[in-house]
Amino acid sequence: MGNAGLPVRWWADGGFDAPWPSAAPALPAAGADGAAAGAVRIVGVRGRGDRVAARRAIRIALSAALAESTGLPEAAIRLEAEPGAAPFASVSCESGGVRRIGLAISHDGEMSLGAFRLDGGPVGIDVMQVVEVPDWAAVARDYLGPACVEALASLPADARAAAFARAWSQREARLKCLGLPLGEWDAGQAVRLDACVCGAIAVPGGYVGTVALLP
Repeated sequence: MGNAGLPVRWWADGGFDAPWPSAAPALPAAGADGAAAGAVRIVGVRGRGDRVAARRAIRIALSAALAESTGLPEAAIRLEAEPGAAPFASVSCESGGVRRIGLAISHDGEMSLGAFRLDGGPVGIDVMQVVEVPDWAAVARDYLGPACVEALASLPADARAAAFARAWSQREARLKCLGLPLGEWDAGQAVRLDACVCGAIAVPGGYVGTVALLP
């Protein structure tokens, strides 16, 4: 059974399983008019345990989705990444200009997710398998901060693995949104990360997914 949240358009056998939904759940506080949430598109690929194959497949899916969303041929779209910055797509417009579209990619297990923002703003995404982390308290203290440690400790043991995965996924998505590398928790950086708005993604059971936007 899957999790509730923002819908994913799944790519398989050279195409998508369904068209874009006509109405997607809005992210909380994504903007005064919700425009940022409406500009986000999420695609996914399943069953690719090999990381090289997964990377190739999710990039193909992103290119196809961008072409469909912009009405331009895939040849006009180039996925790029600069050192120390979040990846993006360069779209060559018919007018001769180049449009930059923020995007993000994540892999875990046999699932890959990709997201892009049609309004050009930054976006982060993360998918994570729900697994038991024996030393969860130490890991959370080092990377998720004291408030998260306290919240996780208050949960029953059978709910902690999913909550840990959600918290980790939110942190990773926010870091990607800001183009920052993973590092130990820092109070100053936490303030910057909290500026990003997170939303859950509807992924199959056993996984959690998060998309993060900077409104």
